[in-house]
Amino acid sequence: MSEDLATHPTEDQIDRQKKAELLSSQVEHIDITSFDARPIIDAMGKMSFTSRDLARATRIYNQMLEDKDCSVILVVAGSTSAGGCMDLYAEMVKSNMVDAIVATGATIVDMDFFEGLGHKHYQALEIPDDKVLRSLYIDRIYDTYIDEEALQDTDHVIAKIADSLEPKAYSSRAFIREMGKYLVEHGKKDNSLVKLAYEHDVPIFCPAFTDSSAGFGLVKHQVDAMHRGGHWMTLDSIADFRELTDIKIKAGTTGLLMIGGGVPKNFAQDTVVCAEILGHEDVEMHKYAIQITVADVRDGACSSSTLQEACSWGKVDTALEQMVFAEATSVLPLLASDAYHRGAWKEREKRRFAKLFD
Repeated sequence: MSEDLATHPTEDQIDRQKKAELLSSQVEHIDITSFDARPIIDAMGKMSFTSRDLARATRIYNQMLEDKDCSVILVVAGSTSAGGCMDLYAEMVKSNMVDAIVATGATIVDMDFFEGLGHKHYQALEIPDDKVLRSLYIDRIYDTYIDEEALQDTDHVIAKIADSLEPKAYSSRAFIREMGKYLVEHGKKDNSLVKLAYEHDVPIFCPAFTDSSAGFGLVKHQVDAMHRGGHWMTLDSIADFRELTDIKIKAGTTGLLMIGGGVPKNFAQDTVVCAEILGHEDVEMHKYAIQITVADVRDGACSSSTLQEACSWGKVDTALEQMVFAEATSVLPLLASDAYHRGAWKEREKRRFAKLFD
C-alpha cells in the first residue's frame, strides 16, 4: 500500500473483517459500587511508599466530603476515561461526590460523549504497525482502540449541536450543557458523565475545548456557516475562567481531586488568584488538594509541579494536600470505592453550581 493510501484510506480500502477482529474486546468500565475498597485502603495506610500516599490521599478526599463547607472540584486530564474509569466519574456525579468538573476536551468529548452516543472503546489484543491501524481507521491510545469512523460521527453531532444554537459566544460549560441536553434526548447510555452532569447541575469546564474531537465539529460548523453567508457560535475562553472563578468565590472552601495535570490543573488552581484580582482578597486558597500523576517533577512543568509548589503561587494550602505518583487507573478506583462505601456523600448538600449561570 502506498503512503497516500495508508494515510487516507477509502471505504473500499478498509479491511472490515480485520477491523472487526481488532475491535472485538470492549473496555469494561469499573463499577466502584460493586466492591468495597475500605479494607485494602486501611491496610495500605500501614504500609509505605505509594500505598501510604494513596491511603492518605483517600483520607483527605473523605475529609472533603465530610466537610459541610467544602465544594469538590474534580480535575481530569489524560485518558483514564477511555481506559476504564468512565463509569467511576459518572458515579461521582450521581452520588454527589463532586460539585464541578474541569477536564480536557478529549475526556469529555472523545471519550464520554462518544460513548454516550453509543460508541465504544476497545482493548488492544495486539499492537500491529500503526500504519496498519491507520489503514483500518482505528485510532490508538496506548493499548486502547477507538474506531475513527465512530469518532467522526461524534464530530458531526458536535457540529449539529452548534448549528442548532443561537450564533453567539458560549463558555465551554454552556456548550457542554447543550451536549448533556442532547444526550438526554438522543443518547444511548444512561451512565454518561456529560448527561448526568446536565441532570444534576454539575458544571463541566474544558478550558482547551477545541483540542479534542469537538474542535473538528466546531470548525465544520464555522466553515459551513461561512459558506451560507451566515453567523456562527464561538467559544469564549475568558468566560470559562470567569465562570469557574465565580464558582470558587461562591463556594468559599474548596477541595481539588486532580487526575493528571496540564491545563485543567492550572485552570482550577488559578481561580484563587483570579478571585483576588477581582477584589476578593479574603478568598481562601484551595484547602484540600490531591493529585494523582506519573509526571516527573524535574522539568518544572505544570503537570508535574507539586502541590507544595502551588502554595507559593497562593493557590493551594499545604496542610491537607497529597501527591500520589501512580498510574491513575490502578489507584483511583480504590480511592473512589473507599469514599463511596464510607458514605459521607449521603449527608452532603447538593451545590448545583450550574444554576449560577441560568
